[in-house]
Amino acid sequence: MQYKIYGKRNRDVIVLLHGGGLSWWNYREVSERLQNDFQIIIPLLDGHAGSDKDFTTIEDTAAEIISFIDTNFGGSVLLIGGLSLGGQILLEMLSQRKNICRFAMVESAAVIPSKPTYSLIKPAFGSCYGLIRKKWFSKLQFCSLRMRSELFDEYYQDTCCITKQNMISFLQESSMYPMKKSLGECVAETHLFVGERENRRILLSARMLHETLRDSNLHILPALYHGEFSINHADLYVKELRAIVKTH
Repeated sequence: MQYKIYGKRNRDVIVLLHGGGLSWWNYREVSERLQNDFQIIIPLLDGHAGSDKDFTTIEDTAAEIISFIDTNFGGSVLLIGGLSLGGQILLEMLSQRKNICRFAMVESAAVIPSKPTYSLIKPAFGSCYGLIRKKWFSKLQFCSLRMRSELFDEYYQDTCCITKQNMISFLQESSMYPMKKSLGECVAETHLFVGERENRRILLSARMLHETLRDSNLHILPALYHGEFSINHADLYVKELRAIVKTH
């Protein structure tokens, strides 16, 4: 796994896990605002642009990042944040290692498996994957994600780098990821962020996680859709992050 790093060594470490189909630029503005006070680590998730391996499973990816933290940071870091697929990987990390971080920011992560979604992914990408390299089609997809317009070029470039098999693999994994029983043993202070306008599966997942994680806080963000918090509102994300770790 490859890593994008901001900030200087010997400072409290924050790990940020980007969403599926995205890359390190998911957290670029957040990292630029935090780099004077923290060391920011952004893994380039397997199967994505800039990665050095194909995507296998959420469990494997979580274990790989835990191993990286063990090797480089003594087994734990100050805070880990993750969006969507990145949020699911964060939850899996907390399930595998209850004290992998002191604070966690889980954004828009689904933990309710959806068999209908799973069954549609392979045939859908089998028929339309070739269109991903068409800018007009990519712009339609980009607009549906409601990201800032200036991110399109990076989105288009990185999406074109993802193979069909990797795209299918991480989307199928994300569609079927369940909440693990061991997550209830997590000792990190966990903050769950979800947009008010997200789909029902994401909203229900956030409530399920809040009920399971005894030391958690649920933040429903007014008028926001999926992924908008960290991507489009870096100032708000950084404000919330700083408030979470201020007692450290």
